[in-house]
Amino acid sequence: MTMWVARRFVSSVAQRGQYAGRSGLFRRPHHGCLPELELRYLQCTCCWRSRVPVAGFETLNATLSSSVPCKEDTRSLDACYTSEQRVAILQLLNNATESELAGVKLLRGRKSVNIVEYRTKNGPFKTLESVVNVPLLKHKSAVIVFNSILNPSKKEKKVKIQLAKFIRPEVDRSWLEEASSIVSIVCGTNKIAWAHVDRGMTVLDWQQLECPNFFRGTYQASAYLNDVSSVVSLLPSTDFYIVEKSSISVQNTTLFPVMAHMRAVEAMLFALLEPRNSQPESNIPPRVLNMMRIAVGRHFGLMVGESRTSGAQAVRQMMTESVTQKLPRLNFPQELLVKYRNSFQMGRGEGGEELCDALLQAVAFFELLSDSR
Repeated sequence: MTMWVARRFVSSVAQRGQYAGRSGLFRRPHHGCLPELELRYLQCTCCWRSRVPVAGFETLNATLSSSVPCKEDTRSLDACYTSEQRVAILQLLNNATESELAGVKLLRGRKSVNIVEYRTKNGPFKTLESVVNVPLLKHKSAVIVFNSILNPSKKEKKVKIQLAKFIRPEVDRSWLEEASSIVSIVCGTNKIAWAHVDRGMTVLDWQQLECPNFFRGTYQASAYLNDVSSVVSLLPSTDFYIVEKSSISVQNTTLFPVMAHMRAVEAMLFALLEPRNSQPESNIPPRVLNMMRIAVGRHFGLMVGESRTSGAQAVRQMMTESVTQKLPRLNFPQELLVKYRNSFQMGRGEGGEELCDALLQAVAFFELLSDSR
């Protein structure tokens, strides 16, 4: 008995030493228990000191709780390139049009506008280091831009989704390009959600409102009008209101009640938001537009046949990137991240599809507008 106890003691000490200090996904489990999950980390490529957890919403929650800022590289950008390379980079930055700049990696959207505005006001760029004075172009992003100019990547051949084909009524493209912000509106069976996003891809407002009179009784117009009016009173002022145009098959007769509901709400939104004094032949753009639901689904790869799947995963990804990447696809204010950081996880069933769809529609609008230049 004594020998058996001694052997067990020596064996446990040896095993403990074997696992001590090992960095892996699992810690040494207690006897009879499942392995304890331990977060793994990536080194920050900016300063190589900060650690970023490798996870989904755990990353978002951890970063919201505490974050370690990265120090910028203080080396001169001009010293990183040969004289010929500097000439080639400055040649493009000083002479390319806004649409040509948008074809360079990271210069799509507001950054290309900022470059043109900066060189118009301050003259051509004389050094690479001066480029970091352009808003939204700091050291790390400038390096990516310079390398992209010197080594342009070959774009994958894919069918482009033309925004004009999915916007109704048809409007002049210049009107859309001048918009500083839009409000994307999506109607559900019992709520309406909206997302206010500006041209710089920053979320200004994002919420939804329950509509208790939807699908009650026989679609009473007065009851519907009360719910839709309550939503309209909360919508922020913007250049365009983009209302989702649902793609319900007319061949499926069981969906006729849903179609009638969607069209009724859509018509009320147009009537309440569109100025009554604007004429179709006037030189004033309409304030309310339709965007086809199928276009957003194709843009984010959410289509399965003719049906569209949930966009919750795409929204979760953009929220996580907003706190883990220096140049995220979409910028979220801190208060919205805190409010919605746990709302779109699988299995929660909190009915956030309208919120997701409203945000995705706004992102697709600006990205399709930029891609189709």
